[in-house]
Amino acid sequence: MTQLDDRTMANLDVVLEEVCRSLPHGGDHELRKTIAEKLLDSALKGNKTIGGLTEIARAALAELTKKSA
Repeated sequence: MTQLDDRTMANLDVVLEEVCRSLPHGGDHELRKTIAEKLLDSALKGNKTIGGLTEIARAALAELTKKSA
């Protein structure tokens, strides 16, 4: 597995927390895990900015909440 730098890891953490903040109790474990996996996959492909990662996380959240509705 390719290593990500500290800044990218911090960006992943910030984006996950920010996107899940709107959910009750910050979202359940499975929802957070799925979003985190999508973020990590995107970062490994080169998307390392907060803006780019936020787009991925918001899209994942929208997709996941649409499925559960």
